[in-house]
Amino acid sequence: MPSISHATSTLRRPLSIVGLRLFLVTAAMVVGNLALPYAVHRIPDAGRMLLPIFFFTLVAGWRFGARAGVITGLLSPLANHLLTGMPPTSMLQAIILQSALLGLLAAPMGARGLKPTLARLAVVVVAHQILMVLPGLVQTGPAAAVAGLRLHLPAILLQILGGYGVLRLLAPAKARD
Repeated sequence: MPSISHATSTLRRPLSIVGLRLFLVTAAMVVGNLALPYAVHRIPDAGRMLLPIFFFTLVAGWRFGARAGVITGLLSPLANHLLTGMPPTSMLQAIILQSALLGLLAAPMGARGLKPTLARLAVVVVAHQILMVLPGLVQTGPAAAVAGLRLHLPAILLQILGGYGVLRLLAPAKARD
């Protein structure tokens, strides 16, 4: 069992470059996940259709790995809720889990060094949507699940097309060619 002096010295250790990079990347992605929903929620009912809280979580997972994706997915809904009251408390736990799942699903593609393509992003985003719909499918039946997917079609397109654009911008110059 570590002693108190060991724990204190661990807390005083400077942040490593890897830790600092993770902190900065995650902070930037969370800020993106605060700004995009803020802008989208200015349009009535657009938040339910575009699911902006998930956007930078997808980018974080793909470009910066599972840790960044999951941490962004966990912190973004929580920060949004604390600052704006959205998502509502009744939906917060589900949104946090869904968001972290997206960050986790996106990570293997980036970890394999795969360039983002529309098809690859579509696989991740559609897999995420299917996993989000499955519980509702069991509870309410296929009609409600299909209606949910139809409602989220703009979000799917935003994540695929917008994610592609942002990931291309964040790629190293030699990887963009």
